[in-house]
Amino acid sequence: MQFNLVTPRIIEHLKRIVGEEHVLTSSEDLARYALDEIEERYRSLPEVVVKPRAPEEIAAIMRLANEERIPVTPRGAGTGLSGGAVPIYGGIVLSLERMNQILEIDVDNMMVTVEPGVVLGDMMRAVEAEGLFYPVDVSTLESCHVGGNVAENAGGARAVKYGLTGHWVYGLEIVTPTGEILRLGGKRIKDVTGYNLIQLLVGSEGTLGIITKITFRLTAKPKYVLDLLIPFDSLENAVTQVLEVLLEEINLSAIEFMDSLSIRAVERYLNLRLPHDESEAHLLIQVDGMEEDVVWRTGERVYQKLVRAGAKEVFVADNRLTRERMWRARREIAQALKALYKCVSVEDIVVPRAQIAEAVHYIRQLSYRHRLEVPIYGHIGDGNLHPTPVSNERDEETWIHDLDAFLLEMFRIVCDLGGNLTAEHGVGLKRIKYLPLVMNKAEIALMQAIKRAWDPNGILNPGKAVPLDSVL
Repeated sequence: MQFNLVTPRIIEHLKRIVGEEHVLTSSEDLARYALDEIEERYRSLPEVVVKPRAPEEIAAIMRLANEERIPVTPRGAGTGLSGGAVPIYGGIVLSLERMNQILEIDVDNMMVTVEPGVVLGDMMRAVEAEGLFYPVDVSTLESCHVGGNVAENAGGARAVKYGLTGHWVYGLEIVTPTGEILRLGGKRIKDVTGYNLIQLLVGSEGTLGIITKITFRLTAKPKYVLDLLIPFDSLENAVTQVLEVLLEEINLSAIEFMDSLSIRAVERYLNLRLPHDESEAHLLIQVDGMEEDVVWRTGERVYQKLVRAGAKEVFVADNRLTRERMWRARREIAQALKALYKCVSVEDIVVPRAQIAEAVHYIRQLSYRHRLEVPIYGHIGDGNLHPTPVSNERDEETWIHDLDAFLLEMFRIVCDLGGNLTAEHGVGLKRIKYLPLVMNKAEIALMQAIKRAWDPNGILNPGKAVPLDSVL
């Protein structure tokens, strides 16, 4: 697919749309928008960065870009892990950072309406101040934007009980690639009028439309929260116990997993020590609810069951400071690995929960065969793991060769186990070449047809999520 370059004439037109101060062209500015949290080797400079403030400005930008065949890459906070915000064809980076207002907290309807540049943690605190609760809790909640959460259908730790971002999106305002403003859904709990375009856009990675407004459903905030940290000598035993606990308990909001490599890395990075850090697996289980005695009884049953099943110990966190210490260790693993190793690739596989132990077993075998160190952590309660190959010894060329060989085998194994390439980080540009491993030509062709229907000139975030080529 051929695109045109951004000319001085187009830059002047963009300045008339959003104001000169919101159009960036210096090399220093462009460099700041050339990468998200993906590896440095994927860096790609835009030709111009534009910061609109209103949907009408975005619509004008998209009409111009569509007419001139200029690629447009939407960008939020740049915390994505799949390269979704990397402008691989240059063109325009359309940053939504100025669209950062919480527009309405509707207590009666238990809904919140926000612009896409709102930081997730800020929105969560704002609705909690009104006695409400937004439960999708991702590791980067203090920096990521809610628009990016919707574009990637972010999951996070509490997905085992509360689901993904898409479960809470009830209304969207978007600008299409051809410059129309659409308002979809609203505050209605039930609505089956026409195709569910909202859920098509959720997780579409900014390839079908630019999100300008979101209405999220909210729920009541749990009054009581209890966290348990449980080390196991055997991963297989830990997984077995998780599956059994899930059959017996309904108040578990999170079940996280960290292996010994992950634990040691985050200990070095944060200069802290977790108990029994030599153990093969640590589980972090959260219980929440509205009644204190119910939460404590659930915690006690889980405690007793896991001790009988061979847990080395069970550490209970029933106050905010202890909980924050435990969760900080879990949340900071990816950052710890990036800080400690020269080469890092954060992956995002998902398998049926009953196949988690088998998946980890095969990944470890692969890591030995490919001579790669691969810490593994993630959301064991919903089958989502983050194997993260790392290296300090390899040069870039050797790293890329060895990593590609490892990933190809890993994805094939994951597929054989009934899993898939990504659960919450997205395909982006990082995993797009592996799609034929998990989708046949008919499935890919159908996605391409949807993309063409929405974006006939292919200008919106090209090269992400959906292959550009018509024949693979």
